[in-house]
Amino acid sequence: MTSVARPGAGWPVEATTGSPEETRALAAALAPLCRAGDVVLLVGDLGAGKTVFAQGFAGALGVAGPVTSPTFALVRHYRCGPESPVRTLIHADVYRTGSVAEVTDLALAELVEEDAVVVVEWGDMAAPALGESALEVTLVVSDATANPDVRSVAVAGRGRWSERAGEVAAVLEPVAGATQGESRGR
Repeated sequence: MTSVARPGAGWPVEATTGSPEETRALAAALAPLCRAGDVVLLVGDLGAGKTVFAQGFAGALGVAGPVTSPTFALVRHYRCGPESPVRTLIHADVYRTGSVAEVTDLALAELVEEDAVVVVEWGDMAAPALGESALEVTLVVSDATANPDVRSVAVAGRGRWSERAGEVAAVLEPVAGATQGESRGR
């Protein structure tokens, strides 16, 4: 993992992970910052680590049992542990949806209002249906041939997340070496 530099005071917060375990740890560090009603959009190609991220996030919220991608179910609900900042984790995978209207039909925006946080794989496809407030986590495999486990992770918030860049950088720094960039108005 890399060291942390904080050149600016805004988004994106960037980090590098070197294994699936480190990606889970990064997600686990981020999860306690969530509040009821928060939306976390996971963006990345196939194999980028979106489900691995969701597993670490869920584990930190006290979800018991396995967390798998809801590719065919589209949405799964998990009860969070007693120490979690939210009662329910809603995990969605919108890869198989064909339009924003189909994402809207899943009613994720309404579900998240009930003391829940939603984590959406292929979140860039769902963003228009989920409102202006979200934390977007972009995962990129740096070199699939030479280093298939190394991920670049960029985290950017908007709406109710817009003022939390410092908090995000602070929790990610000890885990995966985060750098905090200049505000990009997201």
